[in-house]
Amino acid sequence: MDKKNLDIAYFVSFCIEQYKNEKRLTGEEAMRQLDNYNALDYLCEHYETLHTQSRQWILEDIDEFINLRKGKQV
Repeated sequence: MDKKNLDIAYFVSFCIEQYKNEKRLTGEEAMRQLDNYNALDYLCEHYETLHTQSRQWILEDIDEFINLRKGKQV
């Protein structure tokens, strides 16, 4: 794995862990929710911008991303 892909993998792993802790979910629950709304793809695709932001900003961005997807599914 090249350095950029490794950096992205570490970043996504960090985001999953932070999301899990913030929402008080198990790892499985967090992964299921993030995967259901394609948030993992979003984190990978927007790594260049997102990894420069604060933990709180990233979590708020994930929430906004998921809420927008929930709105489209209703």
